[in-house]
Amino acid sequence: MSKPATQAIQTSSAERAPALLRQVALVVGASFFVALCARITIPLPFTPVPLTMQNFGVLLVGLLLGSRRGFTALALYLAEGAFGLPVFNPAGLGGVAQLLGPTGGYLLAYPLVAAVAGFLSERGPRSFARLALAGIAGEVVLFTCGVAWLQVLTHSFRLAVQYGLAVFIFAEVVKVTAAAGIANRISRNRV
Repeated sequence: MSKPATQAIQTSSAERAPALLRQVALVVGASFFVALCARITIPLPFTPVPLTMQNFGVLLVGLLLGSRRGFTALALYLAEGAFGLPVFNPAGLGGVAQLLGPTGGYLLAYPLVAAVAGFLSERGPRSFARLALAGIAGEVVLFTCGVAWLQVLTHSFRLAVQYGLAVFIFAEVVKVTAAAGIANRISRNRV
């Protein structure tokens, strides 16, 4: 190989390393951000599902990082929790037990939720409306999986909806609106 070609390969590798490190840092940081959001938890006495800020974190990660990095960040988050790191909401059992408990359907849906919200936000010009619709689509995935898991545990669709959806609608509207607003603002400031 000629000397200029060898130098071009070395320069190319040297330029890719910082970009790769930046991507890894974004994904790891996003998983930690969701873990911090999980610490903001309000246990509700009438349902086994607590009110947390995790969903907000998942949506924001998906909207800001996009489908691939958002999915990766939330898959990492689940792996951290499964290995016993204290990343899930503190009201739960932690570890794999939390993934199999009442909130398991929601937790296991997180990578898909981030991917769906990210995918839809990547299509076309970014606006508050587009980001809000992407967030709503993510929430539909989240609550479909969460309520389906609760139905398996309770053996009742009515109870699953009562415990896992009805009491959270207003809070989720606020979370989607906030995530879309923040993502829109950050997107505008990047340009």
